[in-house]
Amino acid sequence: MLSSKNRMRLSADFSTTVRSGARSGRRNLVLYAVPTALDQPSTFGFIVSKAVGNAVTRNLVKRRLREIAVHSLRAYPQGLSVVVRALPPAANADFCALSNDYRKTFAAATSKFRAAPPAAEQRGPAE
Repeated sequence: MLSSKNRMRLSADFSTTVRSGARSGRRNLVLYAVPTALDQPSTFGFIVSKAVGNAVTRNLVKRRLREIAVHSLRAYPQGLSVVVRALPPAANADFCALSNDYRKTFAAATSKFRAAPPAAEQRGPAE
């Protein structure tokens, strides 16, 4: 279970992560990840709209995604902000399918910002 310090709750945090994060998608979900300060705990947020299904289905999908996110938290306990948007096919996906999609999207999104050079290196040497 995700602890309260690792849950994203503010709308501004969701917006920042979705707009500036590295994005990766699969059939059941889209994941956005952005690095944060290394001294801050990693946070996870979940977006499950009514297009996914009724309240029971949406809550089931959220519970599954939260449980899957705990494994990512072990690898990245600090310095990461993640938003997971469930797509309508997630309503019919089993835990294994969601887990596979999550793992692949998480790896793809985190590799995008790990591979990018820091901003100072992108600008070149100071003149």
